[in-house]
Amino acid sequence: MKAILFDVDGVLVLSEPFIAEAGALMFKELYDEDVDPAEFSPFVGTGEASYLGGVAEARGIRIDLAAAKKRIYELYIACIQGSMEAVPGALALVRGLRAAGIKAATATSADRVKLDANLKAVGLGEGDFDALVCGNDVQRKKPAPDIYLEAARRLGVEPKDCLVIEDAPEGLRAGAAAGCRCIGLSTTFSAELLIAAGASRVLPDLSGGLATLLP
Repeated sequence: MKAILFDVDGVLVLSEPFIAEAGALMFKELYDEDVDPAEFSPFVGTGEASYLGGVAEARGIRIDLAAAKKRIYELYIACIQGSMEAVPGALALVRGLRAAGIKAATATSADRVKLDANLKAVGLGEGDFDALVCGNDVQRKKPAPDIYLEAARRLGVEPKDCLVIEDAPEGLRAGAAAGCRCIGLSTTFSAELLIAAGASRVLPDLSGGLATLLP
């Protein structure tokens, strides 16, 4: 294993409840729709365009996607202030990888504004990674493999030598399609769903450190 490619939401930060809350607030504020946060669950990990557009389509409403994304990010950043927590073990793992000779990159379908807010909220930054890859960097979001292929390319590592860590089935499918090994974290979905989506195994969090990720 030469590199670890981290999804961010649900892998480095415990953010999924906050973005669902922000999404529900956005739909109420802009469209007077009472959306249950659980309605976003099928679209977790696919980027905010799909996250919002999927719920809108299911409800039969048309939204201004640019305005909806702008507002959900504003609400999300307000929601996480002083409330966001890192996934247990995530900070120590990321900061210990260079000493172990392993490269690290983010590989999130979220836009850069959300990526930056997430990292800042738990005390991580650009300097903690060898590359930051997000939804703004590719045409196709997860479950397409593009984000993981781009992260591997920027690191100069073959996908087969990368380990993907994901919390969502669509992200695991993306990692598997890229040719990476994949481990799931059951922070958002059940272990059964993650295994079915391609995880070689599932961990509750990252508190076991690097040793628990090695084959």
